[in-house]
Amino acid sequence: MPKDMTETRDIFERRESAARSYCRSMPAVFTKASGSELTADDGQSYIDFLAGCSSLNYGHNDPDMKAALIDHISADGIAHGLDLHTDTKAAFLEAFDQHILAPRDMDHRVMFTGPTGANAVEAAMKIARKVTGRTNVIAFTNGFHGVTNGALAATGNGYHRGGAGMALSGVTRMPYDGYFAGATDTADFLEAMLSDKSGGVDAPAAIILETVQGEGGLNAASTEWVQRIAKLAKDHGALLIIDDIQAGCGRCGTFFSFEEMGVTPDIVTMAKSLSGFGLPMAMLLVRPEHDVFGPAEHNGTFRGNTHAFVTARVAIEKFWADDAFQKELADKAELIHGKLTELANMVEGSKMKGRGLMQGVDVGSGELAGEICAKAYENGLVVETSGSEDQVVKILAPLTTPVALLEKGFEILLSAAETVISEKTAIAAE
Repeated sequence: MPKDMTETRDIFERRESAARSYCRSMPAVFTKASGSELTADDGQSYIDFLAGCSSLNYGHNDPDMKAALIDHISADGIAHGLDLHTDTKAAFLEAFDQHILAPRDMDHRVMFTGPTGANAVEAAMKIARKVTGRTNVIAFTNGFHGVTNGALAATGNGYHRGGAGMALSGVTRMPYDGYFAGATDTADFLEAMLSDKSGGVDAPAAIILETVQGEGGLNAASTEWVQRIAKLAKDHGALLIIDDIQAGCGRCGTFFSFEEMGVTPDIVTMAKSLSGFGLPMAMLLVRPEHDVFGPAEHNGTFRGNTHAFVTARVAIEKFWADDAFQKELADKAELIHGKLTELANMVEGSKMKGRGLMQGVDVGSGELAGEICAKAYENGLVVETSGSEDQVVKILAPLTTPVALLEKGFEILLSAAETVISEKTAIAAE
């Protein structure tokens, strides 16, 4: 084991791949975490407004999930089960059916994929192609669906696409809601392209979208636009895939980001906070008539994480058995909006982004957003940026963050922004 902090940091530089990212702007060596706070090896405490990029919606080390997992391990419960029947899988499915699917009148089947969200997206696109016999998938500007080659084809970010080292095919990119300035309706644009026999767009197997584009800059689609896209998919014989990997599990204020929009997706992809505890777990929900894969046709050694089944069941029963938690989220979303409005008022031309507990401010510059987040980190707040130019200060605090701690985190963020903006104003005046 490394003997001191210098040696600890040195091993990362010497041996970890250059592909590492978050740790470049937040170089602390974290050793403990509880609730919405992280502790580094030097004793410094940080408020967490990143939550594992929305993988820790219920905070770090939830005591009930932790106790259930420890009990399971201590009793020699199954650690790895491929896709065998296990008691933990049955308990998760029963809880998910009772508290999530049935109350929302969703008849979807549950397919466990490999443990990443990208793998769920790969499976969703494969199903759509098998169901329809078509190959083209409609995806949208600024969408982010993963970096394996199939999912990457549907991802808009040029930097990530460049990492493929090969042509990415099978996807037609269309403008997301609000992509064009002014009154242009991008749903009208898509309808015209699909309806024109000389439009040059092959009949799609699927249309895939995020209702809030997390990595794309917190662009939030309107209910009307999502409804239009859902109808276009149906009218043109395509499956509607909603990627709820980052926007789901309560992040937008309801369990699914789309559930108040009046649409029923053919396929829903889920991951990140699905396990409730930060354990790798991904799955997709698929309407029964589209459940067309044969045994092991979409395969993976780790399809279904047994330990994650344990914690995910607790998360569902603890937070989603009634509407109390959802009501709490509505109050916190309002608080976040108010605090971010204060940030937006500091920066001329800035824009409020997102919805629910997935909000941020487009400050117009990746440099400015990065400096604000860096100063906040210096003062004990973990917060990140997103967007095509990293220009959005993005808030992904755990949904369970106490109000007092949320307010303290925003004090740090607003103070950081004030300091950075003042320094820039002073330099400009010289």
